[in-house]
Amino acid sequence: MQQALRQARGIFLCVGFFSLFINALMLVGPLYMLQVYDRVLTSGSLPTLVFLTVAAVGLILTSALLEFVRARVLVRLGGQLDGQLDERLFSGLLGFALGFNGNSTAQPLRDMETVRTFLTGPGIIAMFDAPWTPLFLAVVFMFHPLLGFVALAGAAILFLLAAISELATRKPLTEATRNSLGALQFAESTTRNAEVIEAMGMLPGLRQRWLSVHRRALAEQAKASDRAGAITAASKFVRPVLQVAMLGTGAYLALQQIITPGVMIAASIIMGRALAPVEGAINNWKNLILARGAYRRVNDFVRDNGDQEQSMRLPRPVGAVSVNRLVAAPPMGRSPVIKGISFYIAPGEVVGVIGPSAAGKSTLARLLVGVWAPSSGNVRLDGADVSKWNHLELGPYLGYLPQDVELFNGSIAENIARFSEPNPEQIVQAARAAGVHELILHLEQGYDTVIGEGGAILSGGQRQRIGLARALYGDPAFVVLDEPNSNLDGEGEAALNRVLLDLKARGTTVVIIAHRPSVLAVVDKMLVLRDGMIEMYGAKDEVLPKVTRAVSSVPADEGSALPAAESDTAQEAG
Repeated sequence: MQQALRQARGIFLCVGFFSLFINALMLVGPLYMLQVYDRVLTSGSLPTLVFLTVAAVGLILTSALLEFVRARVLVRLGGQLDGQLDERLFSGLLGFALGFNGNSTAQPLRDMETVRTFLTGPGIIAMFDAPWTPLFLAVVFMFHPLLGFVALAGAAILFLLAAISELATRKPLTEATRNSLGALQFAESTTRNAEVIEAMGMLPGLRQRWLSVHRRALAEQAKASDRAGAITAASKFVRPVLQVAMLGTGAYLALQQIITPGVMIAASIIMGRALAPVEGAINNWKNLILARGAYRRVNDFVRDNGDQEQSMRLPRPVGAVSVNRLVAAPPMGRSPVIKGISFYIAPGEVVGVIGPSAAGKSTLARLLVGVWAPSSGNVRLDGADVSKWNHLELGPYLGYLPQDVELFNGSIAENIARFSEPNPEQIVQAARAAGVHELILHLEQGYDTVIGEGGAILSGGQRQRIGLARALYGDPAFVVLDEPNSNLDGEGEAALNRVLLDLKARGTTVVIIAHRPSVLAVVDKMLVLRDGMIEMYGAKDEVLPKVTRAVSSVPADEGSALPAAESDTAQEAG
């Protein structure tokens, strides 16, 4: 963010340059009035009045044009900052979501909108006009020192009110923003789980939780608004009093025939113009604090979620996977879920991973494709660490079907093609491989069917099969499938088995995690994971009998203690 602002330094200088002339031309009105009172009315010269009027109108028009240009420049400044950061902000949201275990928010984009709005609003105008306040005070001093001191005292009082506003509202506004963000994130999480909430009657408790955070935000907001309102009221009291003081002082000096009545009126107008930026800053202080907080959050977000470092492009991998002393915990977690495991998968092998719930299977899947970084150890694909490999380059070589399939608002073709430049042949090839081609053709618009947010128009099984087609798009070298048959019927499972046989025939390395063992018939090796550690790993023909014997040796009254995945596998083997 700081770098973007430094690059916009020339624009800020341009705006400051315009502001100099805009503020200088603000003197046209009072000086015109001064000349009318002191020259035209005393001399009765009509040509002088006409000349002064034409000149004043021309200068006021120039000032208006400069104001217009300054506003346009500020709008484009906001657009330039957004253009420099919007791609990084959107890309950073992905890293943020991964770092917080999938819980993401679009708040950085809202913060950028807050900054951009402030840069194009009256608050930034007041900041550009404030440095020219001494210019107006100097002109008032030129009329008479006593008038200058009245104006200077007024400026000092208003500056003091601005400082009080900062001290009084900064903490409650910061707390209000923090609680508002918390309430917003909680509401977003709630809406994502609307079906569960409605089905199990969870709304009252969740609503109460949201209201408690939301009301804290409202309370802090009210506190800040009350304080800001009191200071604004004080400034609105001080401003007319200063005007009265200036006119009273000017009238006294005019009665003493030290200044003319025109000077008195002109000094009053110029003082008002000198204090306008300070009063504008007070009125927009809340927006300034909000924009400052948003700026800091955007700056921190871009810094912490920056672009991946560029590295030399590596060739397409052949699919050799090496896991070395891997230890990993979920993002923001401390206790490791994967505890020092090591194994090797040769290119073209199909490995089935089984184990009880909470054994770390899905965590292992995320580590294998590099979306989570390990605490120690590594996962290497053809010798390269997948967590450090730039995923814009690695991604096309990987196929990943997570346990919870997420599709995006767009057409089926766009989802299968991973929203890259679509290749119709590869899209159809991936759909055929996933056994979903015929299903897609029966939809009203075929591959051009827009599926809505999260694939709302599709069933769970359809989403899973289209997610599988997406994982197979582009003929990846390494495919990881996390419970790919959880939502499939018999026909879908048969299609999945054909997919695995096809991948095996093409020499694609595959890791498949399953609770239901029907897809394990085609695997070459099996890995039994328990409590984050490898219990067994080897050829299916060696591991499966051991699992079967383990099941058969469990007494009937202890059968309930057997992990479901292993029990199912053993039963099918039997």
